[in-house]
Amino acid sequence: MDRLPQPFVTDIVHANDSKLHAKVAYLMEQTNSQPTADYRDIERLRTAITGEFTDWSNSVQVTQEMIDDFARLSGDTYWIHIDPERAARESPFGATIAHGMLVQSLVGRLNLQLPVEVTGYRSMVNYGSDKLRFPTPVPAGSRIHARSRVKQIRATALGTLVTLDIHIHVVGKARPSVTNELMVLYIGDPPARAMPAGVR
Repeated sequence: MDRLPQPFVTDIVHANDSKLHAKVAYLMEQTNSQPTADYRDIERLRTAITGEFTDWSNSVQVTQEMIDDFARLSGDTYWIHIDPERAARESPFGATIAHGMLVQSLVGRLNLQLPVEVTGYRSMVNYGSDKLRFPTPVPAGSRIHARSRVKQIRATALGTLVTLDIHIHVVGKARPSVTNELMVLYIGDPPARAMPAGVR
């Protein structure tokens, strides 16, 4: 749950231009309005568990070229993904479809709106998924977007584990194409190590 990229103020502000000053003040207020919580403050972080989904992210187009590249990298070259002519004839979907694992990996290109900015940690890692499903296909050429909600937060020996319930949809479709309970581990500074004898 990291802060999303913030807008840059590109207007040149002149000292006597009250409208531009007001615009800059408004943008800065919006930029700084996201609540924050230290990764060790479990109770504060848990206030983000509301059951409500965030707003939709930006959208990304899933092209046939992306599907073909993923097929080569993964080794999954099944015709339903990479042969448009055969897919048009024989597939129940009438076209090639993206690999489910490709679609879920594209979450990195989607700017998810998150309810709180986690602070104070040194690093964060993808800890895996509790549950990953592909309920509906993503035809080649579709645009996808996503939304998420915080499902669980718990302290571990390594740091704070946050579970996000992420739903990726084809734009305009009610049912998700991917549901992923993604776990993100926030880690602080490592414990101080004793210096060996003679080392200063």
